[in-house]
Amino acid sequence: MKPLSANDIESELSYAYLHAVAAKAGVGCKVGSRHDDNAGIDAELTGWGPFPGGGYREEIDIKVQLKATVQPPTDHGDFWSYSLKGINRYNDLRTEAVSTPRLLVVLFLPADPADWLALDDDALILRKCAYWASLRGAKPSTNATAQTVYLPKGQRFDPDGLLALMTRLSRNDIPRYQEFAE
Repeated sequence: MKPLSANDIESELSYAYLHAVAAKAGVGCKVGSRHDDNAGIDAELTGWGPFPGGGYREEIDIKVQLKATVQPPTDHGDFWSYSLKGINRYNDLRTEAVSTPRLLVVLFLPADPADWLALDDDALILRKCAYWASLRGAKPSTNATAQTVYLPKGQRFDPDGLLALMTRLSRNDIPRYQEFAE
C-alpha cells in the first residue's frame, strides 16, 4: 500500500478538524458516501435543539464540502479569497434548489507539513483554522475550471460559530453568499 500523498493528508486533516469542531459543539458529524461525494457533499452535520436563543426548528442538518490548502489566502479586508477548483462543485454549492443548506468549509494549513500537527502529553494541536461560506445564490461562473470565492473572516468554523449558525438555521434563516466588491 502506498503512503498518503500530501493532498490526501490535507484532506484527512480537514475531516479531523470538522469532527473536532462538531464534537465540541455537540453536533453530530457523518462522513458522506461515494454518492454524496459525487454530489459535492463530504460530510453532514446534525444539530439538535433547543439552540441558544434559537427558533422553532429543533433538528438542523447542514451538508458540507470540505477543502484544505497550504496556499495562504489573499487578504481582502473582511474576506479571505480561495480558488475553488471544479465548476460543478461551485454550482452544487450555489444552487437554491436544495432544501438542506450547503457550506463550503476551507481549512488553511501552514505551508510546511511539519507544522500541520503537533502533540505532547498536554495538547494535540492542529495549526491554522477553517472558515465557512454559503455560496447559495452566488452568480454563475464565467470560468471553466475554477472560481474565486470569498470567505468572510467573521465566519471562522469553530464550535461557537457552528452553534450560532445552527441557531440561525433553526429560525429558517438560510445564509446566502456575500458578494465581494473590489
